[in-house]
Parts: sequence; C-alpha cells; structure tokens
Amino acid sequence: MLPRRLILLLALLATSASAQWLNFTEPGTPRTLDGKPDLRAPVPRTADGKPDLSGVWMHEITTVEEVKRLFGHRYDAAIQTNALGMEIGTQHKYQFDILADFKPEDSPLRPEAAEYLRRYAAGRNDGSDVCVGIPGIPRADLLSEPIKVIQAPRMTVILYEAGNSHRQIYTDGRALPKEFDLPAWLGYSVGHWEDDTLVVETAGFNDKAPLDGMGHPHSEALRVIERYRRRDFGHLDIEMTFDDPKMYTRPFTIKVPHDLLPDSDIFESFCNDNEKDRIHLGKK
Repeated sequence: MLPRRLILLLALLATSASAQWLNFTEPGTPRTLDGKPDLRAPVPRTADGKPDLSGVWMHEITTVEEVKRLFGHRYDAAIQTNALGMEIGTQHKYQFDILADFKPEDSPLRPEAAEYLRRYAAGRNDGSDVCVGIPGIPRADLLSEPIKVIQAPRMTVILYEAGNSHRQIYTDGRALPKEFDLPAWLGYSVGHWEDDTLVVETAGFNDKAPLDGMGHPHSEALRVIERYRRRDFGHLDIEMTFDDPKMYTRPFTIKVPHDLLPDSDIFESFCNDNEKDRIHLGKK
C-alpha cells in the first residue's frame, strides 16, 4: 500500500504543524495563555465585515469502528476499492457512500443510476481506475487529506491536497452561464453571501468522477449548492445539496463539519508516486 497517511494526519493533529513548515507560528492566530491556538475564539472577519473562511481545514473523521458498523459485510470491499492507499479511519463516511444516511427503501437512486452502480461494482477491482483522473466533488474533500481555503474580495479558492486540484469560486457578482462549452471535473462555481454564510452554486460538470468510492454516479446535469459557515475560529460547517434529475429522484443534502489545522499547510500529493496498489488488485 501507499505510505500510511494516518501517521501523517495524526502528526498534523498532534503538533498543529505540517511536515514542510515545522514550528511555524502563524501570525494573527488567537492563542490561549499557554500559547496554543484558541479554536473557540471569535470568527475572523475581512475588511468588509464578512467571515474570513481562509485556513487549512480537515473534515470530521469516521472511525474504523463506525465504518464497520455502517457498511457491515461491505467493509472488506470498502478497504479494497474505496480507500486505496489510505488508512481506513482517516476519511469521512460519505466518501464511502454518499447515500449512507438513506435506508434502501428511501434511496433517491433512479434505475439508470442503479444500473451504473452495478456495472461499476463489477469492474472496479481490476485496478484500471487507480491514479486515473482526479477526485470530484465532494470526494476531494472527504478523503484522508485536508483542504485549504483562500478568500479574496472577488474570489475564493479551494486547494485540495488530494489530486493537487483546485476550485475557483467567483464572488464578483457574475452568474453561472446557461450552457457550458467544456464540462469540468470540478465544475464552475459562483458564490454570494447570505448574512454570514457563503452560498456557492456549481454546475458544468462532466460525468467522469463518481460522487463516492462506491461509485454513485452523476450526469452532466448535476448542480450543487454549498453553504459555508464558520462557527468560530476553529470550526467550519459545510452543507452540500446535490440535484441531478437524470440520476436521482430528488435532491439530497450532506453536512460535513470541519476543524481548523492551525499553523499548518497542505502538501503536494501525487498518486503515481510510489503507487503499489494496482498490481495487487483482483488477486486472491
């Protein structure tokens, strides 16, 4: 398997510093009397009074025990196909199954999506999808790596350590176009503020990146509405609503709390570097 990211993650959480900038103390970070970052301090704000979402953020973690409880007999398959190169217990449950909160009888899956899911499950153990493409939305933010938000007056940028990809969220008043000439892995995003919440609308996706490791598909008709709210200095709530009438009978929403990783940064991540999974897949 690839290098154990759990070790890196635990080191980040324990030291609040990344491997590339050891012992760096970020200016402007509120601190307690013992010098530790005060994650309960008030929300930082920009010059125009809006919450500043900038920072390095890590989603809440779904433990190994919870993964076993949620997915039962599917647990072994989850290890083999949904978290290649990453330790189970460093992801979020929605990276395994974005519909994890639905009972089978309440699933919004259309027959077309169910058939795609069946074909995806039948072919995903051959290793052909290892290091191919990039994680799409929301998977890029649910794996074992953190994200970095950079907020500017007319644009907010999200940098994903997973896949070294990024998104530009335009907050300069433009609207999404009605048609897209070139569908994209991460779509095209515009945002606006509703009180202290950044609301982001994204469309123009291609249909190449599943929504999760299980393979739940989406079409080019997918539209995603995200709501970003920074509760205090160290906590960010992200809510995502997915609307794809070609694959799902109704929109559905997931909520993923994030914790700040103070005095840290993201690092480069190249799947092909030291990749050792492909040759083992499909073998007994």
